Amino acid sequence: MDHGMDHGMDHGSVAAAWEALVATARRSVADGLVVGTSGNVSVRVGDTVLVTPSGVPYDRLTPDDVTGVDLDGRRVLGTLVPTSELPMHLAVYRTTDARAVVHTHAVHATAVSTLVTELPAVHYMAAALGGPVRVAPYAAYGTDELAENTVRALAGRTGCLLRNHGALTYGATLDEAYDRTAQLDWMCRLWLTASSVPGLTPTLLTTDQLTEAGERLRGYGQRG
Repeated sequence: MDHGMDHGMDHGSVAAAWEALVATARRSVADGLVVGTSGNVSVRVGDTVLVTPSGVPYDRLTPDDVTGVDLDGRRVLGTLVPTSELPMHLAVYRTTDARAVVHTHAVHATAVSTLVTELPAVHYMAAALGGPVRVAPYAAYGTDELAENTVRALAGRTGCLLRNHGALTYGATLDEAYDRTAQLDWMCRLWLTASSVPGLTPTLLTTDQLTEAGERLRGYGQRG
Protein backbone atom coordinates (compact mmCIF):
# COMPACT_ATOMS: atom_id res chain seq x y z
CA MET A 1 0.00 0.00 0.00
CA ASP A 2 1.17 3.50 -0.69
CA HIS A 3 -0.50 6.40 1.06
CA GLY A 4 2.54 8.67 0.91
CA MET A 5 0.61 11.55 -0.57
CA ASP A 6 -1.72 11.51 2.43
CA HIS A 7 1.13 12.62 4.63
CA GLY A 8 1.92 15.91 2.97
CA MET A 9 4.98 14.82 1.00
CA ASP A 10 5.77 14.00 -2.60
CA HIS A 11 7.14 10.74 -3.92
CA GLY A 12 10.35 12.43 -5.07
CA SER A 13 11.27 13.51 -1.55
CA VAL A 14 10.45 10.04 -0.21
CA ALA A 15 12.55 8.36 -2.89
CA ALA A 16 15.50 10.68 -2.20
CA ALA A 17 15.23 10.16 1.56
CA TRP A 18 15.05 6.37 1.12
CA GLU A 19 18.13 6.43 -1.13
CA ALA A 20 20.04 8.41 1.51
CA LEU A 21 18.85 6.05 4.26
CA VAL A 22 20.07 2.98 2.35
CA ALA A 23 23.42 4.66 1.66
CA THR A 24 23.81 5.47 5.36
CA ALA A 25 22.92 1.91 6.36
CA ARG A 26 25.48 0.49 3.92
CA ARG A 27 28.10 2.92 5.16
CA SER A 28 27.63 1.60 8.72
CA VAL A 29 28.57 -1.88 7.48
CA ALA A 30 31.53 -0.63 5.43
CA ASP A 31 32.84 1.32 8.43
CA GLY A 32 32.59 -1.72 10.70
CA LEU A 33 29.87 -0.28 12.93
CA VAL A 34 27.31 -2.93 11.93
CA VAL A 35 27.63 -6.66 11.27
CA GLY A 36 24.88 -8.30 9.23
CA THR A 37 21.54 -6.69 10.06
CA SER A 38 22.44 -5.74 13.65
CA GLY A 39 21.52 -2.09 13.42
CA ASN A 40 18.89 0.19 11.98
CA VAL A 41 18.50 3.62 10.47
CA SER A 42 15.49 5.90 10.15
CA VAL A 43 14.74 9.32 8.73
CA ARG A 44 11.70 11.54 9.19
CA VAL A 45 9.96 13.08 6.17
CA GLY A 46 7.04 15.19 7.32
CA ASP A 47 5.08 12.99 9.72
CA THR A 48 6.29 9.79 8.09
CA VAL A 49 9.31 7.84 9.35
CA LEU A 50 11.23 5.83 6.77
CA VAL A 51 13.03 2.94 8.45
CA THR A 52 15.17 -0.04 7.54
CA PRO A 53 13.08 -3.22 7.35
CA SER A 54 13.57 -6.15 9.71
CA GLY A 55 16.14 -8.77 8.79
CA VAL A 56 16.98 -7.57 5.27
CA PRO A 57 20.73 -7.19 4.55
CA TYR A 58 21.43 -3.59 3.58
CA ASP A 59 23.13 -4.57 0.33
CA ARG A 60 19.86 -6.13 -0.88
CA LEU A 61 17.67 -3.06 -0.28
CA THR A 62 16.27 -1.46 -3.44
CA PRO A 63 14.14 1.62 -4.13
CA ASP A 64 11.10 -0.70 -4.14
CA ASP A 65 11.76 -1.75 -0.52
CA VAL A 66 10.87 1.65 0.93
CA THR A 67 9.36 1.08 4.36
CA GLY A 68 7.49 3.87 6.15
CA VAL A 69 5.33 4.28 9.23
CA ASP A 70 3.50 7.16 10.86
CA LEU A 71 4.52 8.45 14.31
CA ASP A 72 2.21 5.87 15.92
CA GLY A 73 3.99 3.04 14.11
CA ARG A 74 1.28 2.28 11.56
CA ARG A 75 2.75 1.21 8.22
CA VAL A 76 1.96 3.75 5.49
CA LEU A 77 4.58 2.86 2.87
CA GLY A 78 5.72 -0.49 1.50
CA THR A 79 5.05 -4.11 2.35
CA LEU A 80 8.09 -5.08 4.45
CA VAL A 81 7.99 -5.37 8.24
CA PRO A 82 9.83 -2.43 9.88
CA THR A 83 12.83 -2.98 12.15
CA SER A 84 12.00 -4.55 15.52
CA GLU A 85 13.59 -1.48 17.12
CA LEU A 86 10.82 0.76 15.75
CA PRO A 87 9.45 1.73 19.23
CA MET A 88 12.87 3.18 20.15
CA HIS A 89 13.12 5.22 16.93
CA LEU A 90 9.57 6.56 17.26
CA ALA A 91 10.12 7.51 20.92
CA VAL A 92 13.12 9.62 19.86
CA TYR A 93 11.09 11.40 17.15
CA ARG A 94 8.22 12.06 19.54
CA THR A 95 10.41 13.54 22.28
CA THR A 96 13.17 15.38 20.37
CA ASP A 97 13.62 17.46 17.22
CA ALA A 98 15.38 14.52 15.54
CA ARG A 99 15.04 14.13 11.78
CA ALA A 100 17.26 11.02 11.58
CA VAL A 101 18.24 8.23 13.98
CA VAL A 102 21.11 5.73 13.73
CA HIS A 103 21.32 2.66 15.98
CA THR A 104 24.20 0.18 15.85
CA HIS A 105 25.76 -2.62 17.86
CA ALA A 106 29.23 -1.15 17.28
CA VAL A 107 31.74 -3.19 19.25
CA HIS A 108 33.51 -0.44 21.23
CA ALA A 109 30.28 1.33 22.18
CA THR A 110 28.67 -1.95 23.19
CA ALA A 111 31.74 -2.95 25.21
CA VAL A 112 31.65 0.33 27.14
CA SER A 113 27.91 -0.10 27.75
CA THR A 114 28.71 -3.22 29.81
CA LEU A 115 31.28 -1.46 32.00
CA VAL A 116 29.97 1.92 33.17
CA THR A 117 26.77 3.94 33.59
CA GLU A 118 28.30 6.94 31.77
CA LEU A 119 31.14 7.13 29.27
CA PRO A 120 34.03 8.83 31.14
CA ALA A 121 34.78 12.28 29.71
CA VAL A 122 38.04 11.31 28.08
CA HIS A 123 37.70 13.66 25.10
CA TYR A 124 36.11 17.03 24.43
CA MET A 125 34.03 15.65 21.54
CA ALA A 126 31.62 14.44 24.21
CA ALA A 127 30.44 18.06 24.12
CA ALA A 128 29.31 17.54 20.51
CA LEU A 129 26.73 15.08 21.87
CA GLY A 130 25.60 17.52 24.57
CA GLY A 131 27.85 16.33 27.40
CA PRO A 132 28.88 13.06 29.07
CA VAL A 133 27.15 10.17 27.31
CA ARG A 134 24.86 8.11 29.55
CA VAL A 135 24.13 4.39 29.40
CA ALA A 136 20.43 3.48 29.21
CA PRO A 137 19.57 0.55 31.54
CA TYR A 138 19.07 -2.79 29.82
CA ALA A 139 15.68 -3.84 28.51
CA ALA A 140 14.78 -6.39 25.85
CA TYR A 141 15.14 -5.12 22.29
CA GLY A 142 12.00 -3.85 20.60
CA THR A 143 10.20 -3.11 23.89
CA ASP A 144 8.55 0.07 25.08
CA GLU A 145 10.70 -0.23 28.20
CA LEU A 146 13.87 0.06 26.11
CA ALA A 147 12.35 3.03 24.27
CA GLU A 148 11.61 4.77 27.59
CA ASN A 149 15.09 4.03 28.98
CA THR A 150 16.62 5.43 25.80
CA VAL A 151 14.63 8.66 25.92
CA ARG A 152 15.67 9.22 29.56
CA ALA A 153 19.34 8.63 28.74
CA LEU A 154 19.07 11.11 25.84
CA ALA A 155 17.84 14.03 27.98
CA GLY A 156 19.97 16.99 26.91
CA ARG A 157 22.04 14.70 24.65
CA THR A 158 22.02 13.64 21.01
CA GLY A 159 23.43 10.19 21.73
CA CYS A 160 23.49 7.45 24.33
CA LEU A 161 24.73 3.93 24.93
CA LEU A 162 22.34 1.03 25.53
CA ARG A 163 23.54 -1.42 28.19
CA ASN A 164 24.69 -4.76 26.73
CA HIS A 165 23.21 -3.70 23.41
CA GLY A 166 24.79 -0.83 21.49
CA ALA A 167 24.46 2.87 20.78
CA LEU A 168 21.92 5.33 19.41
CA THR A 169 22.40 8.84 18.08
CA TYR A 170 20.16 11.31 16.30
CA GLY A 171 20.58 14.47 14.27
CA ALA A 172 18.98 17.01 11.98
CA THR A 173 20.17 14.95 8.98
CA LEU A 174 21.25 11.38 8.30
CA ASP A 175 24.85 12.56 7.93
CA GLU A 176 24.77 14.30 11.30
CA ALA A 177 23.23 11.28 13.05
CA TYR A 178 25.76 8.97 11.42
CA ASP A 179 28.74 11.19 12.25
CA ARG A 180 27.63 11.23 15.89
CA THR A 181 27.47 7.42 15.95
CA ALA A 182 30.96 7.16 14.47
CA GLN A 183 32.27 9.78 16.89
CA LEU A 184 30.67 8.01 19.86
CA ASP A 185 32.19 4.66 18.93
CA TRP A 186 35.57 6.35 18.48
CA MET A 187 35.33 7.91 21.96
CA CYS A 188 34.45 4.52 23.42
CA ARG A 189 37.43 2.97 21.65
CA LEU A 190 39.65 5.76 22.94
CA TRP A 191 38.56 5.25 26.55
CA LEU A 192 38.91 1.47 26.33
CA THR A 193 42.41 1.86 24.87
CA ALA A 194 43.57 4.40 27.46
CA SER A 195 42.02 2.59 30.43
CA SER A 196 43.60 -0.73 29.47
CA VAL A 197 47.16 0.43 30.21
CA PRO A 198 48.23 -1.30 33.46
CA GLY A 199 48.96 1.01 36.39
CA LEU A 200 47.75 4.16 34.67
CA THR A 201 44.35 5.88 34.70
CA PRO A 202 43.22 8.26 31.95
CA THR A 203 42.77 11.88 32.94
CA LEU A 204 39.20 13.10 32.47
CA LEU A 205 37.86 16.49 31.49
CA THR A 206 36.00 18.59 34.03
CA THR A 207 32.43 19.82 33.55
CA ASP A 208 33.78 23.33 32.91
CA GLN A 209 36.19 22.05 30.27
CA LEU A 210 33.39 20.19 28.49
CA THR A 211 31.12 23.24 28.65
CA GLU A 212 33.85 25.43 27.14
CA ALA A 213 34.43 22.87 24.38
CA GLY A 214 30.70 22.79 23.64
CA GLU A 215 30.60 26.56 23.25
CA ARG A 216 33.59 26.50 20.91
CA LEU A 217 32.14 23.63 18.86
CA ARG A 218 28.96 25.60 18.23
CA GLY A 219 30.96 28.17 16.29
CA TYR A 220 33.14 25.58 14.53
CA GLY A 221 33.40 25.20 10.75
CA GLN A 222 32.59 27.36 7.75
CA ARG A 223 30.43 30.42 8.15
CA GLY A 224 28.24 31.26 5.19
